[in-house]
Amino acid sequence: MQRQTHADGGSDGGNVDSIDRRTVLATGGTVIAGGMLAGCLGGDGGNGNGNDSGNGNDSGNGNGNGGGGADEMAIISSPAGFDDNAFNDNALDGLEQAADEFDFAVNTIEETEEAQYESVQADAADQGYDLIVCVSDNHTDALTTNAEDYPDQNWMLINNVVDTGNVSGWIEMNNEMSFLAGVVAGVMTGEEFETDAAATDPESATVGFVGGEENDLIQAFEQSYVEGAEWVNEDVEVLTGYGGSFNDPSGVEDVASSQIDDGADIVWHAASAAGAGAFSAAQNNGRFGIGVDVDQSVTEEQYADIIIGSAVKALDEATYQVAQSVVEGTFDEMVGEQNLSLENEGIDFVIGQEFEDELPDRVQEEIDNAKQGFADGEIELSCGPTSC
Repeated sequence: MQRQTHADGGSDGGNVDSIDRRTVLATGGTVIAGGMLAGCLGGDGGNGNGNDSGNGNDSGNGNGNGGGGADEMAIISSPAGFDDNAFNDNALDGLEQAADEFDFAVNTIEETEEAQYESVQADAADQGYDLIVCVSDNHTDALTTNAEDYPDQNWMLINNVVDTGNVSGWIEMNNEMSFLAGVVAGVMTGEEFETDAAATDPESATVGFVGGEENDLIQAFEQSYVEGAEWVNEDVEVLTGYGGSFNDPSGVEDVASSQIDDGADIVWHAASAAGAGAFSAAQNNGRFGIGVDVDQSVTEEQYADIIIGSAVKALDEATYQVAQSVVEGTFDEMVGEQNLSLENEGIDFVIGQEFEDELPDRVQEEIDNAKQGFADGEIELSCGPTSC
């Protein structure tokens, strides 16, 4: 299924460094202090492409040369599609923020069939966008071909790298993010904690994980979550399963409900738009959930009373910065492998908006311990960020 929408950028965006941290985290980002993702905003949003169409070919912004502004950028969804309140929307948020700041248009292209990605990417490249953002590793095979066929096109790939001179490939350290989710789940299942909406059962020490489609990437989420829970609670049992979709919540809800029936009092999902099914199951059964990618206590506010927190990544910061580099003619500096990690503050865990100052102190203590363990090299994970 494919849809296209077109949104013109405004000109009143603010400097990203001045945005309140909680506001950024509501869309899944963290304010990156210094280094790769930080930087002052600049550019006048003017059209300096050197041709009438301003399409980012080799006479202008194509491949990062020329600079002086941008006319239009595109973003192609993952199989989950947009309006997922998670991964895709997080990427789009950063691009739209850049559009507001630098005055260019954004075209959103929703394609939920991976088999169509090669042709959809090629069609977009034929339009001559200044940048095309491909959301998720599902685009990798198609982009391996298209990046070669369209050497003057600027591309951004999320969750993988294509080794050409025109792709900015972003590896998110999903394994670190998943480990933090596991740490929180492992702590909470051992605590006696109750609200008007839900409660834990500390005698069971059981938590759940529900993935969307079962693939190498989501299996890495699963295993890293298990390791985080076991790192903090050696008695924990982790129930795992897959709902079979990234956009249909029903399968995820069925799996999560079954896990809760089997004793899980905390359920984490890695299922994008389908993850709402995990929250529904938790809410209906008086248990708790953990969000993914963005602060889902904000984006899925109807479940805020059971979302104790979310494992997040600053994907919006990444898309913002790549778009900025195109506008400023420095895209070449973004080509190749980039990453979002605990080390550069691109990965974090945020407490749900209804649970701030309410969770046991040990939750934050163990999050901090885990971060220090990664910094000191004391935590080694079985899986990488995209596969085991």
